[in-house]
Amino acid sequence: MLCPYCERDDDKVIDSRGSDGGKSIRRRRACQKCNRRFTTFERVEKTSRLMVIKRDGTRIPFDPEKVLRGLQAACGKRGIPEDRKIAIVRDVEEELMELFEREVPSKEVGLRVANQLKTVDQIVYIRYASEYFNFQDLEALSREVSELQEEPPIIPKQSDLFNK
Repeated sequence: MLCPYCERDDDKVIDSRGSDGGKSIRRRRACQKCNRRFTTFERVEKTSRLMVIKRDGTRIPFDPEKVLRGLQAACGKRGIPEDRKIAIVRDVEEELMELFEREVPSKEVGLRVANQLKTVDQIVYIRYASEYFNFQDLEALSREVSELQEEPPIIPKQSDLFNK
């Protein structure tokens, strides 16, 4: 591992522990040259790449970073922590990997992100939905807001309370 300070490849691991509910490993490292400490995370890389089928029929690899950028744009200055956004992307990716073997329609990606956002922040959900569902007029947007208001409040699972 290259030291982020001096870029030398000479470090030792001084602490390791499970992170993210056992889905990754957090390693605390110390550079042997500059003696500075830094943290790295390791997680299993999914071997089968999921391909997204876009509306025009083209296929592109699923890119979690692209999903995260869309989330960040929808969130704006709403105060949703970055780690919560990353958790949403990770949850959506895992769900897609479980449900779709190799290819997933882009519509499914957007629907799963939108559903996750309903439980996090309804304003962010509307921002995301307005872009994703491509509302053509105020009436369509108004219908979506009305449907959202009619739904019973979503009570997060106890484990979700700790991810905020």
